[in-house]
Amino acid sequence: MRKRLKIDSELVHLGRDLDKSSGYVNIPPYEGSTILHHDIADMKNRVRLQMNGEPSFTYGTEGGPAHQAFYEAMNQLEGGAGTWAYGTGLAGCVTPFFAFVQAGDHVLVTDSVYGPTRDFCETLLKRLGVEVEFYDPLIGSGIERLIRQNTRLIYMESPGSHTLEMQDVPAIIAAAKKKDVITMIDNTYATPLNFNPLRLGADVVIHAATKYICGHSDVLMSTVTCSERTWPEVKRVSNMLGQYASAQSCYLGLRGLRTLKVRMDAIGAHTQAVVDWLSQRKEVESILWPAYPKDPGYAIYKRDFSGPIGLFCFTFKPNFTDEQIDKFLDSLTLFGLGYSWGGFESLILRCYGKRTVRNRTDLDRMVRVYIGLEDPSDLITDLEHAFSAIQ
Repeated sequence: MRKRLKIDSELVHLGRDLDKSSGYVNIPPYEGSTILHHDIADMKNRVRLQMNGEPSFTYGTEGGPAHQAFYEAMNQLEGGAGTWAYGTGLAGCVTPFFAFVQAGDHVLVTDSVYGPTRDFCETLLKRLGVEVEFYDPLIGSGIERLIRQNTRLIYMESPGSHTLEMQDVPAIIAAAKKKDVITMIDNTYATPLNFNPLRLGADVVIHAATKYICGHSDVLMSTVTCSERTWPEVKRVSNMLGQYASAQSCYLGLRGLRTLKVRMDAIGAHTQAVVDWLSQRKEVESILWPAYPKDPGYAIYKRDFSGPIGLFCFTFKPNFTDEQIDKFLDSLTLFGLGYSWGGFESLILRCYGKRTVRNRTDLDRMVRVYIGLEDPSDLITDLEHAFSAIQ
């Protein structure tokens, strides 16, 4: 048995099959709708393979070789039984709900969840008769007190959107297992390199592959990787809802994985430099970055994560007005004003979000920063210029 490769080497080689790709290093993206079969026996056999959960292509919505290579890579990285890709990040966050809940069920969702996922829970899920309860992201093992007889699912996101709370994921999973409750987690921030919830017992792991995995701000896609017990139903529901990512997107996702480690290492080092500089600024009240020793979630980050993240927030001191903060953002030239992150370019925007359990009174003074691949000294010069503009 071959010794397991270091992650740098693994990322270069996973999902590659030279027989399927005719020797090409990158398997080409096969785009199409109709797939022709050799004969009736071949058609029946492919359907049988699908029914058994084995890779087989009968129609375009089942994907093709590029899809399968990407899925195999994600399964290997996450330790999953099956992966499916979706055409947007949000689709991957919400589609698995339909696999596990129905009218009359109760679900627990972190109060720091991604805004559009929260909107789905507060509107469509409730309209379908599912009761949604938002919980304090810092609750840890205390979540057991919220689990009812009809609780079917717990949805986590760690760190949380904008406010970056680190959840005690192992404790929440342990509480859920006692009651046989499904656990799902949005793991976009960590990537499969830094945190593997399935290996801790989670049931479903979601990535907005739009961000770090694809890494170049030119793809909309998500992945859902499942445990053995949840994969068949997630796959079935995804097919019924017509959820599908293009071959080109999966091709770019697999290509993005090849450089994920070197990009994350560079982004982590750049972020550290910028955070260190910001921590000395008189305008800054606090910095939220789980990799920062002063962050409230640092202990959990050090315990659970094995690498850096390039997203953080900082809060202006109370004497700064809305107009000053807006002027600060408008004065930046290297940082783009944009809602996404995870690409090669640095981004910034004002924080926003709804909280109903753990209220945040500082959101209106907080900005979210994503550090890309620019030289950190240039980013610091840009920030310094923007601070000077609001003195």
